[in-house]
Amino acid sequence: MSTQPETILVTGGTGFVGAWAIVRLLEQGYNVKTTIRNLKKTSMVRDAIASQVDPGERLTFIQADLTSDAGWTEAMAGVDRVLHVASPMHTDDSADIETFLKPQREGDERVLRFAAAANVKHVVITSAAAAAKPSDDSRADSDETVWTQPNDPVQNPYQRSKAIAEKAAWAWMENYNGDMQLSTVLPTAVFGPVLMPQNDSSQILIEQMIKGHVPGALKINFDIVDVRDLVDLEILAMKSDKSGGQRYLAAAGSMSMYDIAETLKEHLGDHGKKIRTLTIPNWVLLAIARFNANVAVFVGLLGRKFHYTSAKAENDLGWRPRNPHTTITDSADRMVTLHLVD
Repeated sequence: MSTQPETILVTGGTGFVGAWAIVRLLEQGYNVKTTIRNLKKTSMVRDAIASQVDPGERLTFIQADLTSDAGWTEAMAGVDRVLHVASPMHTDDSADIETFLKPQREGDERVLRFAAAANVKHVVITSAAAAAKPSDDSRADSDETVWTQPNDPVQNPYQRSKAIAEKAAWAWMENYNGDMQLSTVLPTAVFGPVLMPQNDSSQILIEQMIKGHVPGALKINFDIVDVRDLVDLEILAMKSDKSGGQRYLAAAGSMSMYDIAETLKEHLGDHGKKIRTLTIPNWVLLAIARFNANVAVFVGLLGRKFHYTSAKAENDLGWRPRNPHTTITDSADRMVTLHLVD
């Protein structure tokens, strides 16, 4: 006897992570519903998905927004599991923490509330590694037992809001009496090939490097995860009863900004001729950061000694991420193909 495939809801289908989640789920035989704020973008998303896998009749779009109840009953109807990857984004790093926190916290609660009402089996929320930053920077690794302090002066408001919002989701579950399970996945900096001809915040660094808009390499390191590996981990967590009530860090390894620049320059050939590898002294970053909030976000990475470990995801769920160098070069190749860096 054939088994009817499960239906999975992906929130935020127009996003970088959401689009790849749809692709991976369709590849694995699931039916997929996805929420988008504007149904006029349906064709754009469907075409992007079709570049990787034929969605056929297995992909459905529902108009819904994290800031409103409208559409969520329809979105959850007939859904078995949820990958909640949508997150309101803001580019103003000088904004008050409540600017970031309110839509995140209320959005997570809204997804959990409507999922519970629809008897969904499992919800996986995409948090962020920024929610697991140790207050003691002398430790070598940070794992899922660590929670970012809400008043950590090194973290910007958006980063601190991720920890508070995730804690609020777990608090909601403590007051819930049903069978639905919750897992959270905490990615580091998410890179990888974009599916649509628009850029996400995590990709801006590579785009600007290739265009020659970055004057050099700061003395900072990035913990990196490939978007394809991130959604693979979220699907593994979604399918596993063992993952209920668990947090999972998603980190594949670390690269310095200089290594990223050198890797791109060597890999891209003529397309990478504008990339600059001159090392920028720390004092230059600190001086610019006083007047530029977009630069100030990097100050917290100066001198950072710890790295995030994904040992739990690897041991519990068998997750195996690809090498960060592959992720970086795949990111760049896709940008060239989509003419994002012309």
